Amino acid sequence: MPLTPLDIHNKEFGRSFRGYDEDEVNEFLDRVIKDYEGMIRENRDLEEKLATLEERLSHFHNIEESLSKSIIVAQETAEDVKSNARKESQLIIKEAEKNADRILNEALSKSRRAAMELDELQKQAAVFRARFRSLIQVQLELIDSDQWDQVLDDKTIRVKNDD
Repeated sequence: MPLTPLDIHNKEFGRSFRGYDEDEVNEFLDRVIKDYEGMIRENRDLEEKLATLEERLSHFHNIEESLSKSIIVAQETAEDVKSNARKESQLIIKEAEKNADRILNEALSKSRRAAMELDELQKQAAVFRARFRSLIQVQLELIDSDQWDQVLDDKTIRVKNDD
């Protein structure tokens, strides 16, 4: 068991004929007691400081561990977000391609219908032109015919008779 300042203070030395000077020994012991008490206080302070530092170190280790876990979770979350973004972008691209195909097919279909309608209109215009030409030719033939002259003569005669 270690000595305490009280043990040093209460220590009694035996007397001998030619022994040490009692005042000098007591003075030296007083110095030893003060130094020993100072060392004990300093030791106690250092132990308290050590305990505080160990507690802080433990706290920082906990923070470090929490931060490490947080970083891992953040990295996993970032990877999940990237993965989901990739999947979503692929879906958007596929949907856009489908829409583009649909729009293209509709445009081709409308173009074909328009081409067919144009062909039909051209045919109808050709038929109309032929009929109109035929009608005009008939009318011209009628104008050039002798019947027209007779009609005019009949009218003239009627007009003259009616007077």
